[in-house]
Amino acid sequence: MKRSHPICLALVLLAVWGAYANSFSGGFHFDDFHAVVDNPAIRSLRSLPRFFTDPTAFSVLPANRTYRPVVSASLALDYALSMAFSAGRGGYTPFWYHLTTFLLFLCEIALLAALYRLLLDRIRPSGANAWLALLAAAWYGLHPAMAETVDYVIQRGDLYCTLGCVAALYLYARLPQLRRYGLYLVPFALAMLSKPPAAVFPLLLFLYGCFFEAQDGSAPGRLRRAALASLPAVAATAALLWLQAAMTPKSYLPSILSPWSYRLTQPFVWSRYAGELFLPLHLNVDTDLDPFARLNPEAWAGIAFVLVLFGVVAFALRRRPWHPVAFGLLWFVVTQLPTSLYPLSEVENDHRMFFSFVGLVLAVVWGAWLFLLRLLGEASVARLRAILAGAAVLALACYAYGVHQRNVVWHDDESLWLDDVRKSPHNGRGLMNYGLTQMAKGAYPQALDYFTRALVYSPNYSTLEINLGVVNGAMADAGERARVAEAERHFLRAISLAPSDDNAHAYYGGWLYRHGRSAEAIAQLKSAVVLNPQRLMQRDLLVQAESSAGDVGAALQYARDTLRQSPDDAIALDAVRSLPAHDAAKWIDLSLSQYRQGRYSQAIESAKKALAFEPDNADAYNNIGAAYAAMRQWDDAIRYDEKAVALRPDFQLARNNLAWARAQKAAQK
Repeated sequence: MKRSHPICLALVLLAVWGAYANSFSGGFHFDDFHAVVDNPAIRSLRSLPRFFTDPTAFSVLPANRTYRPVVSASLALDYALSMAFSAGRGGYTPFWYHLTTFLLFLCEIALLAALYRLLLDRIRPSGANAWLALLAAAWYGLHPAMAETVDYVIQRGDLYCTLGCVAALYLYARLPQLRRYGLYLVPFALAMLSKPPAAVFPLLLFLYGCFFEAQDGSAPGRLRRAALASLPAVAATAALLWLQAAMTPKSYLPSILSPWSYRLTQPFVWSRYAGELFLPLHLNVDTDLDPFARLNPEAWAGIAFVLVLFGVVAFALRRRPWHPVAFGLLWFVVTQLPTSLYPLSEVENDHRMFFSFVGLVLAVVWGAWLFLLRLLGEASVARLRAILAGAAVLALACYAYGVHQRNVVWHDDESLWLDDVRKSPHNGRGLMNYGLTQMAKGAYPQALDYFTRALVYSPNYSTLEINLGVVNGAMADAGERARVAEAERHFLRAISLAPSDDNAHAYYGGWLYRHGRSAEAIAQLKSAVVLNPQRLMQRDLLVQAESSAGDVGAALQYARDTLRQSPDDAIALDAVRSLPAHDAAKWIDLSLSQYRQGRYSQAIESAKKALAFEPDNADAYNNIGAAYAAMRQWDDAIRYDEKAVALRPDFQLARNNLAWARAQKAAQK
């Protein structure tokens, strides 16, 4: 037994590897784009400290910026690995991102096998416990619902959250002599810095203490001991939740749904999740389930499910051999509470099963085992162990095939969103995203068809209006000139629906630029940069538009600003390398001429344009300082003169100007 069990665990991990073998070439999807692909912060390991101090580094979308520094740090490491080992393919080779997620997933499965065995041995020591624990861990690892997290790069936050809590509980249970040092709180802290649902850990620890620690004494005494034991975790959770709240920007917008309708829908969602454990037929990247506005039949069905669930918990609570069932079901409930009580943008998401299935799998496996023992007796079960093992292996093989199929779905955007529109045909966002995959292939009529169908379900969706503008513009460029006005109408409606959305301004600005309307394009692109300075798309377009309009200095300034944020931005690099730098001298000469004519404000502007070409030009700083001095703005004059002298210490004219400005300022006092 001692020898065969590690071998079987290795075989389980190998089977999981085989099930996910076709996942490593899967692409980036959905939220991956704003948090990974378009996020310049992850492109440098120098950003690692920033992730822990600046939540805006998590995403380029203001509404999605939250505090998950461990997730962002791991993405930066993956980007560095991809740059180092992808033979010139850049930092976004999906293999490295999927490999990191998958290896940690294997660690979680091995840890679950150990935790499950420990828990079962505390209740009913038996040689069968190791195999039951291995079966539960294998079922979890080979369940297709887990692929919804493992295949989705940015949702590794759920994996880190779950792994950290499982590791913390295992350390607490396995090494009681080290509890006083708080070692078990380290993986929990990492979980909290990955995703807030880890905040339920003190409740899980409390339940563990109630069900699996010493059972002597009265029930109130056991509850009191479990509560006291969980206090360090409560204190750590409070501190980390305070940090989370303090670091989350005000721009973060988790939901626009009615809290009442959202919460009314959750019992039904729980029933769907529980059903997916047995028959995972409805797995879907983006549901079309709408929140319930009233108590409809589905809402009542969800309430009935919750009542049955708590009825089973009540039954298991009164019988010590059934405590793992109660613990597992309460684990399911507790881990669902954060996403059920706190309204989010979707009422259900398949990756929310990842944390909860840890307990649900344990409850079902142990409950089925106790039922078999009661139904057949231990002797009969022992005689049937080969048949039972074969049935378990066959069931696991079916689930593994399901994983393989979900990996096929997650391979690229087209396969993912085609699956979505088939399963959620009333989902406007899903229809739009599948239309985007058709537009990317140049199938504009098909894209327009899906966008139009999406309008039925999402009539006031600004992103959909942007894409309608893009596809109409593409069709106009292909010869259907009548669609030009239609494209502009959709862009303008997108801006009217979401005036603070930088995407609407950026895409409209790009369309204007391509149609030769440079002045309008620059205005829209500048608005986009102001609304969201982190997104590179509008910055790159602005560099091109300013250069095309003839303002080379402005183009260079935006290019240099972009390179400070993203040193490897190709468009900004090309602009800095190709745009003529000798124009700085022309602007300095013009600035000097304007100064002599008494046009001091214009002299300052011209000198600043020279600085766009040559940021360290001492003559430009001296001209600005002299102009401010002529306007008797001594503080500004001193500041620019000091910069000129710092850049060129032997610049006697600048030194004289600085001394005169200081003297004039002192004389005013």
